[in-house]
Amino acid sequence: MTTPLVIASQMEADFNAGLAAHPIGPRVIPVPEDRPWEAAREADILLVRPSPAWRGNHDLARPAAWPGRLRWVYSASAGIDFYPPWLLDAPLVTCGRGVASDEIADYVIAAIYARAKNLDAVTVHARADWRPAMLGRVGGSTVGIVGLGAIGGAVAQCAVALGARVVAVRRGTAPAETAGVELLDSVESVVVEADHIVIAVPATLATRGLFDAAMFARTKPGAHLINVARGSVIDQDALIVALDSGQLDFATLDVTEPEPLPDGHPLYTHPRVRLTPHVSSNYLIVRHRLSEKVAEDIGRFARGEAPSDIVDRVRGY
Repeated sequence: MTTPLVIASQMEADFNAGLAAHPIGPRVIPVPEDRPWEAAREADILLVRPSPAWRGNHDLARPAAWPGRLRWVYSASAGIDFYPPWLLDAPLVTCGRGVASDEIADYVIAAIYARAKNLDAVTVHARADWRPAMLGRVGGSTVGIVGLGAIGGAVAQCAVALGARVVAVRRGTAPAETAGVELLDSVESVVVEADHIVIAVPATLATRGLFDAAMFARTKPGAHLINVARGSVIDQDALIVALDSGQLDFATLDVTEPEPLPDGHPLYTHPRVRLTPHVSSNYLIVRHRLSEKVAEDIGRFARGEAPSDIVDRVRGY
């Protein structure tokens, strides 16, 4: 009789019940919430989420027993920057890339419309307020996407459908997967063109501080910056200077560094900033998509096939 796969999961009870019902008949065990890495001692697969235990121990030295008997670590989040670097020492690491892409794209499009139309600014409350007002346009504007992965691709598809011109830059030379997207050769060439700049790159050493004073100096005057990637990609001090000087017109930020920002941070009250608490993924709404993705990957793994979205140890995503 084949020994069942042991899956240690940090997910909710309903999610874990779905795992236990998988046709391969795995055994699902709980994870110590304060030290989830200890499950490596008794599990074949560790399903993790970026919980406070991981975030709060990012600089923790690699545990002596890691990766233990683990054969696979599955991150429910697309990004793995929340975890200690030694997470990648597991034999196989995959991620939930693409699960929330459509939701994040919706957030980006909502931010673009909110800025372009700005209905609050033209709402009238009395007859004396009744006067013509010019609204901005989405169709005919230029949306620039920095990072044309799963999220950037979903944003591009929406923006093209709305009649916007879409320019983008991505790592490598792979062709754009969305009709109507113009691939440019650098981040600088994107920001020079874009009315709305969408940041959708992973957090790596290469992208830390990518949007600094020099980059903001290249942005098109009046541009709107939207960050749904990670706060580390932006030099926040340089961002405030760019907003104050008028070089950048507005910023929609769903991510910051750190998260949350300390009380009194100027981004909370800046008149040219819309700040949301890392909610663009709408992650609880798309739990069923993650469940389906994990179930399919477990089936592949059990058949000796490679699961989807394997994390590249060198690139870090």
